Amino acid sequence: MSTQIFVNLPVNNLKQSIEFFTQLGFQFNPQFTDETATCMIVSENIFVMLLTHEKFKTFTPNTICDATKSTEVLVCLSAESREAVNDRVRKAVAAGGTTYNEPQDHGFMYGHGFQDLDGHIWEVVYMEPSAIN
Repeated sequence: MSTQIFVNLPVNNLKQSIEFFTQLGFQFNPQFTDETATCMIVSENIFVMLLTHEKFKTFTPNTICDATKSTEVLVCLSAESREAVNDRVRKAVAAGGTTYNEPQDHGFMYGHGFQDLDGHIWEVVYMEPSAIN
């Protein structure tokens, strides 16, 4: 069995967050969705748990970071092309997200990113296959 990763993020409004990420093309596992949480499917082994603040607080003794003022995590997703990077960012902005910088072109690697409705940073990168090996 492959290792799976579950990134847990607190959200202010679960319904709005689900709508936002749906507009970016993500799907959700209804088996792990209720009024306090949802499981966003990124790939076969990568999931993002979007949790209301009340639910998130049950997992940590620490104060929840305001991601619009402090950065607690950078989530980076790969894309299959430069165009796919730009498309994902365009969809995020159209759905109510914001950009926090300009696209970064390093020749072999191209990236851009967005902040979701709660300020979490999502980077999207494409790396030339020849640069990986």
